[in-house]
Order: sequence, then structure tokens, then C-alpha cells
Amino acid sequence: MLGINVNYLVVFIAAVASMAVGFLWYSPILFGKPWLKLMGISNEQAKGMKSKANKAYALSFIGALITSYVLAVVLAYMGMSAVADAIQTGFWLWLGFIAPVMFTSVLFENKPVKLYCINAGYQLTSLITMAIILTLWA
Repeated sequence: MLGINVNYLVVFIAAVASMAVGFLWYSPILFGKPWLKLMGISNEQAKGMKSKANKAYALSFIGALITSYVLAVVLAYMGMSAVADAIQTGFWLWLGFIAPVMFTSVLFENKPVKLYCINAGYQLTSLITMAIILTLWA
């Protein structure tokens, strides 16, 4: 495809890193408590959700793999090789494709702007983390 070689091991590592960022981002250490409150989820409900989380984590990981692969192709196609390039590319892809699409949850689902900021902030951090890994090791 486009004469681009993709390092699948690095794609996998970047996807794992994205999940690690998510675990930290949505943990009580960072934004887990305000996220639960903004979602209207009680502590009891959150405990009940943990029993069903494995499927959500597995599907999220598949999504992270897809994102990581596409990002690897974009970075390789653009010839990005420096960390600054990775950060800029991650930011512009987030700003153009992720942030506006996610904002529809505020506009049409009546979700709080603070919730959008938490979720969009995770997406930005995750995308930049993956871009840095893919740029340095791919």
C-alpha cells in the first residue's frame, strides 16, 4: 500500500501505550472521579460496570490498533521522523478529525462541555503518545 512499510510490532506497542494512557487518564488519580460524576454514574454503578469491562477493553484495544496502524501509515507517508513532527501531526489530526466529531456530543446529546474536555483531552494525549512512539521506533 503506497509503498510504505509498517512496523507491526511498533503499531502494537503504540496501541498498548494508548490503553495505558486511558487507564491512567480515567483513573481516580487523574479524571476518573469527575468523569463518573459528569456521566451521572454512581460509585455503585461503576463497580457493577467493572464486571462487564473486559469486552469494552478488548474492543477499545482493537480501535487503538486501527488508529495506531492508520497513524503509522500517515506518518510514514508524510516522512515524519522527529518528535516535533509527531506532536504536530498528532495535534492536527486530532483537531481536524477527532475534536470536532466528539463535540457533537455536546451539541446534540446535551453532554457537558467539561465531559467533552476530559474525553477529547484523552484522545489528544493518546494520539500524540502513539505518534511519538511510531515516529521514534517505526
